[in-house]
Amino acid sequence: MKILIADRISPLGVEFLQKQADFEVIEAYGSSPEKVLELSKDVSAIIVRSDTKVTKEVISGASPLKVVGRAGVGVDNIDIEAATEAGVIVMNTPGGNTIATAELTFTHMMCGTRPIVRGASGMREGKWERKELKGSELRAKTLAVLGFGRIGVEVAKRAQAFEMEVIAYDPYLTEDRAKEMEVEKVDLETAFSRADYLTVHMPMTEETKNMVDEDAFSKMKDGVRVFNCARGGIIKESALVEALKSGKVAAAGLDVYEQEPLPEDHEFRTLENLNLTPHLGASTAEAQESVGVEIAEAVAEVLQGGRIRNAINMPSVDPKDLQALRPYLDLCQRLGSFARQASEGSVSSIHITFWGGIVDFDAVPLTRAVLKGWLAGIAGDEGINDVNAPHKIKALGIKVETIKSSDSVDYSELIEVKTVSSEGQEQTVKGTLLGKSNDPRIVEVDGQAIEARPVDVLLVVRNVDKPGIVGKLGTILGDCGVNIANMSLSRAEEGEWALTICELDHEPAGTALQALVGDPDIHEARISRQG
Repeated sequence: MKILIADRISPLGVEFLQKQADFEVIEAYGSSPEKVLELSKDVSAIIVRSDTKVTKEVISGASPLKVVGRAGVGVDNIDIEAATEAGVIVMNTPGGNTIATAELTFTHMMCGTRPIVRGASGMREGKWERKELKGSELRAKTLAVLGFGRIGVEVAKRAQAFEMEVIAYDPYLTEDRAKEMEVEKVDLETAFSRADYLTVHMPMTEETKNMVDEDAFSKMKDGVRVFNCARGGIIKESALVEALKSGKVAAAGLDVYEQEPLPEDHEFRTLENLNLTPHLGASTAEAQESVGVEIAEAVAEVLQGGRIRNAINMPSVDPKDLQALRPYLDLCQRLGSFARQASEGSVSSIHITFWGGIVDFDAVPLTRAVLKGWLAGIAGDEGINDVNAPHKIKALGIKVETIKSSDSVDYSELIEVKTVSSEGQEQTVKGTLLGKSNDPRIVEVDGQAIEARPVDVLLVVRNVDKPGIVGKLGTILGDCGVNIANMSLSRAEEGEWALTICELDHEPAGTALQALVGDPDIHEARISRQG
């Protein structure tokens, strides 16, 4: 397998990949977009930092591509949508530069509090501006942290060491986590209104773009200090310029910008109360080595069939949880496949319900497994995986609902996949795991109890409940040279419709199905392929 390293990473990371069996490492630092496109055609992985753009053209042109690894946090240079559609995993290294970025943020805070930059510059020019360069103190000031992930937490710790009061805005921050970190959780408007200092540690998304704009500045105290070492565009640059000019913002520090490199004629460069650095967040020897080694190890693990960590476009599952989930993932995929093959007409929605102990697990990977199974075998949908399954389901116009139920059921764990057609027709299949060996079982089809193993080839028959049907099945299949490994039968009431599921060693010829369907006592006979 070929791995293209398009941007320079730690030599230790490169060395790690070179030592792995069956890996061919291509180092192509500083390549043009055309060269990257050419080199990526037959690679299984691409590793970049922030310079190389992994475009839709690159992704679509690399047919064996499985993973794109970003040595760092930001993935603005990677077409996530195109990667997801192609089933390509996109990973970053959120932990590798955490300390470096947190320390740079705090450096900006210090320089925005004490006029160190101006003082140092003046000293080189022979000046002695002692009286003019009066600063302030961090102690007893309120710091508002927007985004309380890894970096936000580390900034908060350092602020607390300086006896600052820390408040935090993050939609995903729980009250328990806030209490644990000794910070106050607040809404966005409160963060704006109470802040003496404000730092940004959020990703750049449609929701966060221009989050700190003219309206936000109007809510802040006069003399607030603002800092951004996360992503350019979260603070609206034109609004910040005016706020700095008016004195609304006493000082600011930026490491990231809407356009990078920052244009030479940008007005930012003229403002004395604004400190600028050229995107240095991860620029420490320790961080560079850490993210390089981390992404190399993560990419290798994916290519070698191991766990997926820090994925942007699919859930990352803890190794311990993954081990416990594996039998459920297989069951979910087989239930999804069975449900699709049982569905009649155009499906408008898929409803997945979990009962029992399985509700304690993350439902996202389980749901994706159902969708992957549902899509398997559809024309034009080869290469379905956990990454692109939700995307392809959405493209088909199918709605997906996942439910965790607390209702009691007859099994310790139970999973139901229900499909609803455009005409409102519902079809269901339920499954569980049995015994210490976690053997998968289909235990209900359309409300009718049964017990069948979801093996690779199943014969599903609906027939009149009368003597001789089992004999007919055996005779017809035997004449075709097909062995019945196991058979499960179920009926609602004597003499009414019955359900029979046969586990077959291999798929019978079409003539067998024709013979079965041609029998007046058999309503339906179809093959369900789970392999």
